[in-house]
Order: sequence, then C-alpha cells, then structure tokens
Amino acid sequence: MQLIPVIDLARGVAVQARAGDRARYRPVESALTPGAAGDPLALAQAYRDIVGARECYVADLDAIQGGAVQQVAWRGLAAGASPCGLWVDAGIGDATRALVVLALGAARVVVGLETLRALDDLEGIVAAARPERVVFSLDLRLGRPVLHPSGLGEGIAPTVVEIAERAVQAGVRTLLVLDVGRVGTGLGVDLALLEELRRRFPSERLLAGGGVGARSDLDRIRETGCDGVLVATALHTGLVCAGDVAALAAPSTAQSIPSTSL
Repeated sequence: MQLIPVIDLARGVAVQARAGDRARYRPVESALTPGAAGDPLALAQAYRDIVGARECYVADLDAIQGGAVQQVAWRGLAAGASPCGLWVDAGIGDATRALVVLALGAARVVVGLETLRALDDLEGIVAAARPERVVFSLDLRLGRPVLHPSGLGEGIAPTVVEIAERAVQAGVRTLLVLDVGRVGTGLGVDLALLEELRRRFPSERLLAGGGVGARSDLDRIRETGCDGVLVATALHTGLVCAGDVAALAAPSTAQSIPSTSL
C-alpha cells in the first residue's frame, strides 16, 4: 500500500487541516520541517527526501472554495519537489480547469465531489485528461457526501456507493474516499465503507484519507484492500515515519505466500 503525504495550501501557505473547519486552519508546524512553519516547498521536499514519498497530494483550498488557482505556488512546487509527482485538487469541475492544472505541472488531477456540479461532467474530464491522470475524490463529512450547492442536479441525494458507481461508469479508475470531517482528528477511517467499495470495485484503485492517527490505522486500512492512503498530521507529529512508509510499500505477508494447488 502506498502512503501519499498531504499539503493543504491557502494563500500560498501550507496549513494544518482539522475537521474541515477551513476558517481556522493555521500554518502547519511539522517535525519534518523545524523552523519552516507553513513553507509548502520545504514540506514537499521533506516528504520526498525524508519520508521517501513518490507522490504528494496537494489541495488548493483557495480554488476549492471558489477562488483562483494558486498558479505561482503550483509552478514552484512542481519544480522544487521534482521528481515527486503532485496530485492536485484545485476546484476542478470541468475539462478546461483539469487541463490548466495539468499544464501547471500536476502529475494527476483530483476531481472533488464538493466542486463537481454534475456527475455527468466527469466523463468529459476523464476523456480530456485521460483516465490514468484523474483521481475522483468521494468527499465526505463524517460519512455523508459533500455535494456542490447545485446538488449535482439530482432529485434525491445519491449514496456514497451510487456516486462511486457513476464515477466508474464515467471512466474513473482511481477512487479516493476522503472524509474531511475526520481530517486531523486521528479518529480513524470508515473501514466498513472501504471494505464495501473494495468488494464492489475490485479492479479500480482505491485510496482513503482523513483520520489516520498512528501506524495501527495504516495496518487496518491495508487489510481492507486499499491501494493507498493520504496522511498529513501523523507525519507532522512523528506518529508515522519513513520506516512505516517503506514497510507499507512492501508486499504483505498474505500476498507473499504463494498459493498451492491441490
């Protein structure tokens, strides 16, 4: 399982996310970057050089909340953190915005449920950006889907599984279950939901985020069959370290035992 570290970016500053209360986010102080509070480039480089991350998830909170994409910050991160690939969530709701973000140096675009006006728009985004470069984020708040104010044009709010099914039908091959209500809390993730999505979509890449507090949480997530997990706070506090990243990337015991035919 891959560990993907997170940077939340607001007005060019890396901030500490907690429970989705964006108005109260403050510059992040990380054990990985002593003396460089809120410096997104220092944090990205620490993720690459200390943690050993191959990819990093970055949320452009300005763009997600309806503002402009932080283009200067993105270009600096893409250049300074190379070759660590950036997954960028920047309020993408259509193919045009997706292509702009890719042109700024993103390795993948993250299409968040909360900024998507209609699930039907996903098909155009996937076609323009290509399936391997699109991650669909099932944005939740304590288990409930976080929908755009337009309500996705649905008469009745769809369930998490229904949304995932529509995304896969649109060509999405990577699903991220991100519960913003759990972010930074250490409360753990919804393992039952991950197990259900793994059963329903065995061929898609499945990721989880929000609530990781310690290495034991990572082990439980891995047992659900997840392919990757987003982590931020546990890295800043040192509760998850580079050794955990390497251990998670190694094949599990169950995977390493060859099957025997009778």
